[in-house]
Amino acid sequence: MLRKILVGVYTALAIGANAALAGDAEALREGDMRKLAIHAAPAEVPAAVFLDAADAEVPLANWQGQWVVLNFWATWCAPCREEMPSLLRLQQAMPEIAVLPVATGRNAVEGIERFYEEAGVTALPILRDPKSEFARPMAVMGLPVTVVLNPEGQEVARLIGDAHWDSANAQAVLTALMAGN
Repeated sequence: MLRKILVGVYTALAIGANAALAGDAEALREGDMRKLAIHAAPAEVPAAVFLDAADAEVPLANWQGQWVVLNFWATWCAPCREEMPSLLRLQQAMPEIAVLPVATGRNAVEGIERFYEEAGVTALPILRDPKSEFARPMAVMGLPVTVVLNPEGQEVARLIGDAHWDSANAQAVLTALMAGN
């Protein structure tokens, strides 16, 4: 009986602590991060298989167990061009997070490579969703869209539009989200 009570108390405290830390992330949102919608409960994400630059299949499940900043973008997207270098700097500043840009729709590998070169992106993977088979069920209606996935592969936050992901504020928000899981 005592064990059941202690388990119940521990569970309630853990839930409260996670909610408080997620609340910390909410409280930290300033600047571009005001556009970040932090979900009250994690949302399931459909299975996805991307193509890399050599047309090899790369499952999103490869990053299971890791925090992921998943960015939907396209070579023709002007805000994406401005945002992409900040995603690279985020990856460099927070290597414990996987930053995954996914070129959605028709984006030729040559165009992606040229985009990366012009934007100075040297260390992010080339991942493609050429038929938007993942973007559609993820309700990506415009670009860029960035979703934050927890280590279980669930969506915990979403930002529509571009952002400075390398800002101190963005990193503080991501750190608070990670601490809350």
